[in-house]
Amino acid sequence: MKLSLRAALTGATILVAAPAIAQTTDNPMVGGAPMLADRNIIENAVNSADHTTLVAAVQAAGLVDTLQTPGPFTVFAPVNAAFAALPDGTVETLLMPENSDALTEVLTCHVLGANAMSDVIGGMIADGGGVHTVETLGGCMIEVRSADGMITLTDETGGTATVTIADVVQSNGVIHVIDKVLLPAADEAAMDDAMPTETGMDAGDNPMVGGAPMFADRNIIENAVNSADHTTLVAAVQAAGLVDTLQGDGPFTVFAPTNAAFDALPAGTVDTLLMEENIDMLTKVLTSHVVAGKISAAELATMARASSDGFHHFNALSGAALSAQVRPSGDVYIFDESGNAYLVSVADVNQSNGVIHVVDGVLLPR
Repeated sequence: MKLSLRAALTGATILVAAPAIAQTTDNPMVGGAPMLADRNIIENAVNSADHTTLVAAVQAAGLVDTLQTPGPFTVFAPVNAAFAALPDGTVETLLMPENSDALTEVLTCHVLGANAMSDVIGGMIADGGGVHTVETLGGCMIEVRSADGMITLTDETGGTATVTIADVVQSNGVIHVIDKVLLPAADEAAMDDAMPTETGMDAGDNPMVGGAPMFADRNIIENAVNSADHTTLVAAVQAAGLVDTLQGDGPFTVFAPTNAAFDALPAGTVDTLLMEENIDMLTKVLTSHVVAGKISAAELATMARASSDGFHHFNALSGAALSAQVRPSGDVYIFDESGNAYLVSVADVNQSNGVIHVVDGVLLPR
């Protein structure tokens, strides 16, 4: 079943978050984001701050297109903490291209080829005398039970996950959030091969960003969508139609504001910028964070120190004037046109088409 599922794929799709403007019906919030019943599993999952690892894994396995088809599917969606509970380095190693088959088998252990709401699952449990066994698209046999009003899932290794958020309705099925990763017993040998070695995974010595590994052989968009700290930025980039640009050859230097940076703007600012009639303004703000060329933090610091006024002055793609300064602490700060200074909190996140520097404020053009 795993092979036929993979054969149906036509290629990876870049995951980008969309601004929440549609109806959520009675769906619960997941990962701090509204879940929209008229959007598909992928369109909703990318907006959950609790599922950035799952989204990265789905992309790495090439399962995006499949989970955007009509389905229907039932997805048991492990939270980031569930992946973090696996042995150190397991996730990073599974994400390596050579371990794609093992990753796919793990992921499809969480997917049913039907729309199974919790009341339907409860009925099957009752009919089975307290336990019902379901087969996933990956061929895993999962035992489903109910205890104290909660649905539990026991995988082929004996591990048990609890459904913590049920019945998140999607246009192509339903998501049930779970607190543990379901593992296939049949894949134990492959999992052993996929377990990290002492050297672990080479992500180009990149730092982690937003709880996710950053891969130097992936482009700016492919990495940014996996950072839990940059969901607002990703939504804005999509709304402005800049995804294709930032997947281009570049190279680009991107100063990437965190979610907290956007939250610090006056109330309603982000919502207003995301309105269709304000796309020109949004584009100007976003391109004020992008510079042509690949410029490392060390290069910014060197040029600033060599300048007579202690600043390196340069222009963003929007034409906005930016400046870099090195403080006595050695920290690099970026100034926008209004004179606001923001710390480069994570520097030199190398990309296949440039570099990202995470900043703790939004650079606003005049």
